[in-house]
Amino acid sequence: MTHERKIKYQAIYEKLFQQIRSGQLPPGGRLPGEHELCATFGASRVTVARAIRELQAEGLVYRIVGSGTYVTQEKSPVGKLFGLLIPELGTTEIFEPICQGMMHSVQAASHSLIWGNSVIFGKTKEEQAIHQCQHYIERKVDGVFFAPLEHLENKDTVNRRIVSMLKKAAIPIVLLDRCYLPYPERSAFDLVGIDNHRAAYMVTDHLLHHGCEQLVFLGVKRSANTVRARIAGFRDAVLKHGLSLRSNRIALAEELTDDYIADLLRHYEPDGFVCMNDMVAGQLMQALDRLGEDVPAKIRLAGMDDVRYAGLLRVPLTTIHQPCADIGVVALAAMLERLENPLLPTRDLLLPVSLIIRNSCGVSHSEPLCS
Repeated sequence: MTHERKIKYQAIYEKLFQQIRSGQLPPGGRLPGEHELCATFGASRVTVARAIRELQAEGLVYRIVGSGTYVTQEKSPVGKLFGLLIPELGTTEIFEPICQGMMHSVQAASHSLIWGNSVIFGKTKEEQAIHQCQHYIERKVDGVFFAPLEHLENKDTVNRRIVSMLKKAAIPIVLLDRCYLPYPERSAFDLVGIDNHRAAYMVTDHLLHHGCEQLVFLGVKRSANTVRARIAGFRDAVLKHGLSLRSNRIALAEELTDDYIADLLRHYEPDGFVCMNDMVAGQLMQALDRLGEDVPAKIRLAGMDDVRYAGLLRVPLTTIHQPCADIGVVALAAMLERLENPLLPTRDLLLPVSLIIRNSCGVSHSEPLCS
């Protein structure tokens, strides 16, 4: 598509979008035919069809073969359009159920959620996130749900740039799961997630209460800022049990290789690990198997997040369960409240978590313990 045609298609999309949002094209109303739109905008049928397909993809219009294109009746003219800016979607498992919770919320019925164009071949994850942000600004969305990037050397710079772009465009932001500033700093935007400090405290306290004395917190470098909160919770639980942190039992790896794990075992002689998430716990369990270390007889493990495979590992994983669908529901409610009252103070909306006890901690199964 040429640059000129792309600009023309966007202009047609924007005009029809505004007519739908304002009620000029009411729910159930028929859009002008393609021939009429071609004449109105001086555009080709291909360009007009592209604009209509975009509207259809967002659920704003629908086609009836042989009759025409109509404004979706379920969409209210006062409904809002929100963008989902989640670069880790597809790699960090918690975000899919969070988005599903948002979309299945009762409050979502009169509003639209769009994903944007998040995959651009040949572009880095940072470039794709910036492009998606610009896409939402051009679409004049009413708000953006943003889960800051992680696992990148320049993640903090990119996250700040995205926030700056949205702020300049006066687009409200609700943060999902994490703040883009390092813990315990907080930005001026609402955040919906869990209390990561409390979650790590719960799982660490559980392992210590059941006999572990040489715990190590294991994570990877350049992870989300929630990991800093989890480290703080781990430290507080260790101190509560009267154990020393002088040996600094916090291990953040560049890569979880067998050699790295073997070095940890020699250096700390741990009897248990609290892992920053379930993926790290699963990788650690595999490494310990290869190194001939028995889980849980010799070394006990716990993770966080309770992803789908946590209970399917060779030794089912003790972990912290996040109420992901509820996080999505609360996030949408927070966005709508923010639009209704922009002067509300900044809020941390932190949902309760549950400790799911499985075999990896060496303790018999019991009912989940809630925070």
